[in-house]
Amino acid sequence: MRVFAMSRRAFLFSFLLCVLAVPCFGQDTYKQECDRLAQLLKWKRGITVAEIGAGSGKMTLLAARRIGPAGKVYATEIDPKAVAQLQQLSAGAPNIAAVQASGDSTNLPPGSCDSIYMRLVYHHLTRPVETDRSLFQALKPGGRLAVIDENPYPGTKVPDGVPPNRGGHGIPQQILIEELTAAGFKVEKIDNSWPARDAYHDIYGVICRKPKS
Repeated sequence: MRVFAMSRRAFLFSFLLCVLAVPCFGQDTYKQECDRLAQLLKWKRGITVAEIGAGSGKMTLLAARRIGPAGKVYATEIDPKAVAQLQQLSAGAPNIAAVQASGDSTNLPPGSCDSIYMRLVYHHLTRPVETDRSLFQALKPGGRLAVIDENPYPGTKVPDGVPPNRGGHGIPQQILIEELTAAGFKVEKIDNSWPARDAYHDIYGVICRKPKS
């Protein structure tokens, strides 16, 4: 019985170490991504940025700190509960504005953004043509868009309502590029070295620009 008790305590100790380590690793990963986005999208203080599908707003908050109080970060979500959470976040960060998006529109003000980014969101879009048009309209001339997504893992299913040409959960890089260029974007850079969450995720970044004229 004593051996069992010692093993159980050891197991619980190891488990707690793992649980405590996850938030630290996760936060560090967010910071790494934010640093990379800031470089690719040429962020500077005082600009206007938007995050599409901001979730809990962890990256939004990092972006808001990066561009400073004179800048602005729009954080969009479709789920009203997520929007409410982002509104609470904005109460403590005046340069963050929560936006209720829809299935075919970001609902961002036209020509308002110097840059827009989304992370593992695009492959969930059910109406990508309309959403891409909305993204294009929301950017200022010369503004940049970063789409971070993943090639579909073999054997996975396309999410409900998403175009079937994805071939699984994710979106092939070439299909993403074709859709963005069809909306008027010009591909500026492809980053195939984006940090992967694990061996099952082939994550990449596509950086586009809205032509100045």
